[in-house]
Amino acid sequence: MPKGRPNTMNNYGVLLHELGLDEPLMTPLRERFLQPLMALLYPDCGGGRLDSHRAFVVKYALGQDLELGCHYDNAELTLNVALGKVFTGGALYFGGLFQAPTALTEPLEVEHVVGQGVLHRGGQLHGARPLGTGERWNLVVWLRASAVRNRLCPMCRCEPDLVDDEGFSDGFTREEPTTVDVCALT
Repeated sequence: MPKGRPNTMNNYGVLLHELGLDEPLMTPLRERFLQPLMALLYPDCGGGRLDSHRAFVVKYALGQDLELGCHYDNAELTLNVALGKVFTGGALYFGGLFQAPTALTEPLEVEHVVGQGVLHRGGQLHGARPLGTGERWNLVVWLRASAVRNRLCPMCRCEPDLVDDEGFSDGFTREEPTTVDVCALT
């Protein structure tokens, strides 16, 4: 059965839409839980207007992917949840925003804790230190807001030239999404 790579930097894992988990699991998670929370935490980068996502699970193990170099994501916001297995090492590290790059001389390091997630801006420079032992699996959800990316591509920082297509096409749309009423969340 054909299988896509989780992203351009990871070789081991699976795209959740290929397992049929987008509509029954990931879309409700984004719409009912993540979007209202992001509207409160990240209103300035599309948190209240998240209308698409790319969700995948990545695997780190000896003899496979061990680490992930410094990068930024094709997303307005990213959720990274440590799913499990027993491992040492592999801490996440964070620097400044891609839009205003700074040297990663003193990056902030965050240890993965199984069952816990890290939420960050997609444009924040980050990576994963080498895995020491064991095996680590992570759920990564790139949260996208077409209202933001239709004006400025998060990858090249240019105004996109939109072309008609089916689906979300990496989160770009011609229509403006509805917003979340933050007052209704209290």
